[in-house]
Amino acid sequence: MCGIVGFIGTEQAAPILLDGLQRLEYRGYDSAGIAVLSGERELQVKKSKGRLKVLSDIINGGKSVEGTIGIGHTRWATHGEPNDINAHPHLSGNGKIAVVHNGIIENYVELRDFLRSKGYEFRSETDTEVVTQLIAYYYEECGSCLEAVFRVLRRIEGAYALGILCADEPEHFIAARKDAPLLIGYGEGCNFIASDVTAIIKHTRDVSYMEDGEVAVVSKDGVEFYNSLEQPITKEHHTIDWDVSAAEKGGYAHFMLKEIMEQPEAIRKTAFSRIKDNRVFFEDLKIDADYISSINKIYIVACGSSYHVGVVGKYNLERMLRKPVEVCLASEFRYCDPLVDPRSLVIVISQSGETLDTMAALREAKALGAHILSIVNVVGSSIARESDDVLYTWAGPEIAVATTKAYSTQLVLLNMLGLYFGDILGTVSQEEYACIMNELLRLPAKMEQMLENTEDIKHFASNYFNHDSVFFIGRNLDYAMGLEGSLKLKEISYIHSEAYASGELKHGTISLIEDGTLVVALGTYSALFDKAMSNVVEVQARGADVLAVTTESHAAEMRKTVGNVIAVPNTHTIFQPSLGVVPLQLFAYYVALLRGCDIDKPRNLAKSVTVE
Repeated sequence: MCGIVGFIGTEQAAPILLDGLQRLEYRGYDSAGIAVLSGERELQVKKSKGRLKVLSDIINGGKSVEGTIGIGHTRWATHGEPNDINAHPHLSGNGKIAVVHNGIIENYVELRDFLRSKGYEFRSETDTEVVTQLIAYYYEECGSCLEAVFRVLRRIEGAYALGILCADEPEHFIAARKDAPLLIGYGEGCNFIASDVTAIIKHTRDVSYMEDGEVAVVSKDGVEFYNSLEQPITKEHHTIDWDVSAAEKGGYAHFMLKEIMEQPEAIRKTAFSRIKDNRVFFEDLKIDADYISSINKIYIVACGSSYHVGVVGKYNLERMLRKPVEVCLASEFRYCDPLVDPRSLVIVISQSGETLDTMAALREAKALGAHILSIVNVVGSSIARESDDVLYTWAGPEIAVATTKAYSTQLVLLNMLGLYFGDILGTVSQEEYACIMNELLRLPAKMEQMLENTEDIKHFASNYFNHDSVFFIGRNLDYAMGLEGSLKLKEISYIHSEAYASGELKHGTISLIEDGTLVVALGTYSALFDKAMSNVVEVQARGADVLAVTTESHAAEMRKTVGNVIAVPNTHTIFQPSLGVVPLQLFAYYVALLRGCDIDKPRNLAKSVTVE
């Protein structure tokens, strides 16, 4: 959940580290720090609680810390409260070793007790300081930082991405990875490490992705890699093909608003390149028709907004394929003894491709023999590399913590996958196929039509931003869409918000409806519009203030009952949530704006969740 950046070269390291950390702010953090090795072989560690600007001000934008090799970190607290002492990097007692770390060391208590028995003292509450002191302990024994790191990796348990500086070895630093993202960036006369390519895209597009168990020794002239058996290996290079401007605001007040507005183009990139002769075409998909026919069950495994994509996908895939689909929270999947076998297709969805719970679920399903098909945005990410098949969303970098365009591209791609399978299985008629394809091609333009005029949504946000509790209700696809709308609102505005299937209101939830309670009623699923209207009347009778979202064809009917109505264009049923979610994203954005919230970096949240 944290950010790591490291640099070695001929330029001053501190300003480069600060710039890289600034580009990783979107991942979420509560403290920041850097360690730079001076020409006198002294480790200079500067760190502070709070935003990166606090640290930058302390070190004058990096000018007061001299040295051409260093590591930096933004921390999201897991072990120990957010404060200056617990912030990374951590320095060993002898002052020779500095470490930054993403992940969790599960056996840190046992290791800490061992080190205390050897006379080591600890200043922080973190598991990372244990790694730092343990490296120092083995370094004193063997005199080689690399050998000390190998010995430590044989003893620690858990997840880690590590950047390690040794004061006695100014010609390089060391990186190691297991179950947490880490990559190498190659420059001219300089090299980098980073937890996310965003941190270093300003300097290089040439990268290698580290695999679990690998260690890298990074110098300014090259990088040496070792596998989990401590044997030298070579790594494949990858070229990043998006421009640095894609990770900048481009005149928008917030990344989230920019990314909402980018959704039509993101859908075009994701969808249109996979259409050939008016048919869905997945060129690199390994699954063949025989396997698709043999599938007895589909699991969709994901977390957060990607899970909500899966809930929409369950409804649409079951309709198109007539096969059972189960949507599972990744954090629960491996603990529920899932009934997975070689005839199970497991669709894993993750924006970052590094979500630890989702990775663990993927490995569980793979061990049980399932075929793994992942939908991810980040090329070369861990989930992509470990899947049997991968479909990239090509949404480009998404900086705001609250996802928008990644959600929308995942949703479109999952629907396209269902259409592709349905065509092979013969469960989607050619007439229906043509209708769906026609609406898919028109989807970005309809979304652009909605985004051209947001004044009504701004007005509704100004009416409701001071509410403390909001309920989203809907049936079928509207319920699935409501889950995402509710999450967006609570993520960035900190308003308590819940989504309910409308039919469940009378089974308890309606007791919470009182005068003035805001209910966002979703009525875009035409087949159940009349029932949606019944639920609107039901909550209004208890005093609810209703904001309705429906289609243009039903807007007039909805306005007979509800004063505040947002109308979205009609489309094919499977794509209606793709349009319906847009005003919910904008509503959440404008409510959070009026409440003065930190929209791109909401409290306690991180973009890539790499701890359980």
